[in-house]
Amino acid sequence: MSGRARLALCAWAATLMASCALLPLVEPATWILQAAFLLGVQTIVGAAARRIPLARPLTVAAQALVTLVMLTLAFAREHAFFGLVPGPDAFLHFSDLLRQGGDDIARYAIPAPLDSDGIRLMILGGVLIIGLAVDTLAVTFRSAAPAGLPLLALYSVAAGLSDGGTDWLWFLVAASGYLLLLLAEGRDRLSQWGRVFAGASRTPGTESGPVAPVRTGRRIGVVALGIALIAPIALPSMNGGLLDAAGTGVGSGNGSGGTISAVNPLVSMRDYLNVDEDRQVMSLRTGSDTDISNLYLRIVSLDDFDGRTWKPSKRAITSVPDDDQFPTPVGLGPDVKRTEIETTISASSGYAQDWLPMPYPPSGVDIRGRWRYEPVGMTLVGDHGQNTRGLTYRVKSLDVQPTAEQLADAPAPPAALERDYTELPDSLPSVVAKTARQVTADATNPYEQAVALQDYFAVTGGFEYDTQVEVGSGSDAIANFLRDKQGFCVHFSFAMAAMARSLGIPARVAVGFAPGTPQADGSVSVGLKDAHAWPELYFEGVGWTRFEPTPTRGTVPSYTVPDSDGNSLPDVTRPSTGASTAPSASPSASESCTAQLKKLEACESESPAAALDKDNNFPWWYVAGQWWYMKLLAWVLAGLVVLSIPLSPMLWRLRTRALRLGAHGRTEADAAAHTLAAWQELTDTAWDYGILPDESQTPRKAAARIVRLGHLDPTAAAAVHRVADAVEQVLYAPRPRPTAGLAEDVRRVIGALHGTVSRSTKLRAVIAPRSTARVVWALSEWWSEAKARAAAARPNLRKPSGQHN
Repeated sequence: MSGRARLALCAWAATLMASCALLPLVEPATWILQAAFLLGVQTIVGAAARRIPLARPLTVAAQALVTLVMLTLAFAREHAFFGLVPGPDAFLHFSDLLRQGGDDIARYAIPAPLDSDGIRLMILGGVLIIGLAVDTLAVTFRSAAPAGLPLLALYSVAAGLSDGGTDWLWFLVAASGYLLLLLAEGRDRLSQWGRVFAGASRTPGTESGPVAPVRTGRRIGVVALGIALIAPIALPSMNGGLLDAAGTGVGSGNGSGGTISAVNPLVSMRDYLNVDEDRQVMSLRTGSDTDISNLYLRIVSLDDFDGRTWKPSKRAITSVPDDDQFPTPVGLGPDVKRTEIETTISASSGYAQDWLPMPYPPSGVDIRGRWRYEPVGMTLVGDHGQNTRGLTYRVKSLDVQPTAEQLADAPAPPAALERDYTELPDSLPSVVAKTARQVTADATNPYEQAVALQDYFAVTGGFEYDTQVEVGSGSDAIANFLRDKQGFCVHFSFAMAAMARSLGIPARVAVGFAPGTPQADGSVSVGLKDAHAWPELYFEGVGWTRFEPTPTRGTVPSYTVPDSDGNSLPDVTRPSTGASTAPSASPSASESCTAQLKKLEACESESPAAALDKDNNFPWWYVAGQWWYMKLLAWVLAGLVVLSIPLSPMLWRLRTRALRLGAHGRTEADAAAHTLAAWQELTDTAWDYGILPDESQTPRKAAARIVRLGHLDPTAAAAVHRVADAVEQVLYAPRPRPTAGLAEDVRRVIGALHGTVSRSTKLRAVIAPRSTARVVWALSEWWSEAKARAAAARPNLRKPSGQHN
């Protein structure tokens, strides 16, 4: 077997081994056999195309075409010409299957059933695309190292979706396949070096191949793979996150009672709010008379603000009280109304959280397992790897119902608590405190200030809820949020807590889940998209009190909505009845909608589409026109994207030429830069037409070479020499003289070169210009410089004193 055939076989095996990471996601696992067969056909086509031999792009095109035909035969045979050639109907069918697969993924839990054609197309199509990328990089272009990127992408997607604890096994399988691919490429390269690295013959009359280097490479690879598997076990854990299904959450007890040092639980918040599948993580049941709109499940509170982000403080932990009863929350006085409720919570088998989600404040908990109690935040944390996976537990909690008067009349908090929870770093931009003072200018007490801040974010400030915005961790993150007015719960809670502290109100950020969705059986489902963060402000006599500044999320606390005399807010869960159809002289809903009605989403709105037909009975021509317009627009955009890929070299050259030959400044420096750019454009154009650049020659000799090899006429030759003379003036003259008309000279030379070459050379110079290689050189140079800077900075990295894992 030749070296390239061996390499192709190893690429097939590496892709198949990485695809094994998808096995836990779908059942039954028989799809892996079909994937192996289709990958094998794809590999054979590539090997045959390389043996002919075809050009590299044609080889990749042949493999892609065969892949498309195989997918058509497997999934869209009835919609294709002769059952093999895909047409518009086949592509529409593929689109429908992909849409169906996306819906099935959102509907089914892992492992999903294989009888869904949409899921099967996603699995097989994804594996074939990765296989084509690996074969192209490793075999067609003879560069096996970058082929690890698509393999890593395939494994990462599978590991990110899998709920099992065997990720290390699939990593071992995928890494072994990649290592096999690297060793095959190394053996092939060494075999081409001849006997320089060969050892002595093992038997008379035979020649040994490059055994020693390959053997050494295997040993190095095995050692590296072993380190990759063992090091994460030996080193301190660095994983975690709010909803880490298989990690350590935000921290764990050490079993000795000492302290816990939690990591930031907001790392994964944005990712889980944007998931396509709103997977259920918990189910809860409570009394039938309980208002579930206030039933937030709190995981942990973040009270340490360093100007960049909020995080939990290092806290002492103790044993859970023997009677499972917790003390009264700090600051809660006897005259505040409260009701004790009991909630039964069941965590799914895929939700492994070290911190126990509970309503706040908890008064007791009944749970099995090893748990520790953190009294300041009134939270429970798992000990020795204990987590919530599959657990069912009961929590008694207090539904505290303060009045607006009690909050407004709250006395000053204790000095120690006020000092700890109003601390702000010096790095916090001044605009945060300034905005807080402006928003609360009319408030007369801390309660009115808190309500004003909540209304500013949720109603009057013009903020928009957007989960696509990055979390941000710099000292200017809050200031940027106040300026852009776009973000999600992390931004709103961070900003309100910081602004409250700037006003002297003790504040912290709570992380957990907003109220879930009631189910037909009386339970409440809590999903990934219910992950939430909200601010808690302290009022003496009431304690830590929840506020909700995030629009369209959670519920606005009743104690922040002042009562209005003679009027009550409508029940937004039921439509109004008995409405008159007669014209009314009263203001429209949009004009009479108050801020409080907006907070409860009780305002009516009418879109242009609704105005067309109140019953949504649109004319057929209107609906069809909208559908075909969107469909045509999507096809046009897709076509532009597809065309832009092969035409990108031409577009880049046209843009570069326009910049180089465009207008320039009038200073000597600008004229010099323009002269050098014109010379660069002239030499690159000559390169595009087949005259390779020679950087070792002077501009004068290079010009003569271009004139000779390009067979230029006297007019064009004079233009080339004028540009070369101008370049020599810039490079060597003490005071170079600016030269006019260089752009016209270059364009004249371009026209002359275009007229002296064959039609194929003209087409190649326009469609696939050789000078675009400078882009690759620039990227390579940038990468080398980046690695050099990283290597230079690495010895200077030191772990700050006092920092602990």
